[in-house]
Amino acid sequence: MNKLDALKDMTVVVADTGDIEAIRQHQPADATTNPSLILKAAQLDAYQPLIADAISWAKQCKNSESLLSNACDKLAVAIGCEILQIIPGLISTEVDARLSFDREATIAKARKLIQMYHDAGIDKDRVLIKIAATWEGIQAAKALESEGIHCNLTLLFNFSQAVACAEAGVTLISPFVGRILDWYKASQPDEDYSGPRDPGVQSVTQIYNYYKQHGYSTVVMGASFRNTGEIEQLAGCDKLTISPDLLSQLQQDASPLSRKLSVEHADTSIEKLSLSEADFRWAMNQDVMAAEKLADGIRRFAADQQTLEDMIQQNV
Repeated sequence: MNKLDALKDMTVVVADTGDIEAIRQHQPADATTNPSLILKAAQLDAYQPLIADAISWAKQCKNSESLLSNACDKLAVAIGCEILQIIPGLISTEVDARLSFDREATIAKARKLIQMYHDAGIDKDRVLIKIAATWEGIQAAKALESEGIHCNLTLLFNFSQAVACAEAGVTLISPFVGRILDWYKASQPDEDYSGPRDPGVQSVTQIYNYYKQHGYSTVVMGASFRNTGEIEQLAGCDKLTISPDLLSQLQQDASPLSRKLSVEHADTSIEKLSLSEADFRWAMNQDVMAAEKLADGIRRFAADQQTLEDMIQQNV
C-alpha cells in the first residue's frame, strides 16, 4: 500500500485543483477550487468551451452584476459541475475575495452560486461555498448555514478564527499549513520547523483537538501544504486538501504511514471559548502572522480574480 492509499484509510482526501485529469488520476472524495485554481484551469485547452459558454450565458443574464462578474461565476460553477461528474463527494466554490469584508454581498453571492448549481441540476448539499474567514465572512456563513447553504471558511491562520467558525456552526474550515510555515521561515529562517515542529501543523493539530474535545461538528480540513511531511503529520485529520503534485508524491511512496490525529487522543487543556467581535478582532490584531497572511491571501485571490476577468474580457 502506498501512502496515498494509507492516508485515504484514515482521512478524507480532497484534491486542491481544478484540473479534471489530475482529479481523475488521484480519485479523491472531494475537490476544492479558489480563484487562483480557476484561473489556472481556465488556461487549459479542455476548458476553452466552458469559457465561451460562460460568456454567452453572461451576455443573456438579466441580473445587476457586470458581464465579467457573471461570466466568472458561470465559469466557476461550470468547472465545479465538471468535477462533480468524477468525484463522489463535494466541490468547494469560492466567493469573490473582494467581498471578504461585506457580509451582505457575500450572502448574496453565495445564494447566486447555489442557484446556478441548482439550475445545472446539482443539489446544494454537494456544494461548499468558500468564504474568507474574516469576521464578516464568518457572520455571512452563519446566516447561510441557517438557510441550509454549507460553507467552507478559508484563509484560516489563527485559533480565534477557528473558534468563531465553530460557534457560527459552519460546515467546514480550511486552516492553512504551508502559508503559516512560509511566514515563520521568512521571519526566523534558522529555526528547525521539521515534523511536529512545523507551526502550520501545530495550528491544525490544536484546532482539531479543540473541536473534538468540545464536540463541535465543524469539519477540519488542513490545506495549503508545502511538502508531504506536513501531510503525514496530520494523518487522521477529518479531511486534507492536497495539490496534484503532492498527491503524486504520496502515491509513489510505499513506506508506512501512521495516524497522528484521532478523536480518542484529542486531549487539550483549552477551555471552551466564545468570542465577541471585539475579542476576535483583537486576537487577529495581536497575531502578526495571521493578520499579514489573511490580508495577503485576500489580495492574492482578488488579484487572480481580476486577471481572470481580464482574460475573459479579451474573449468578449
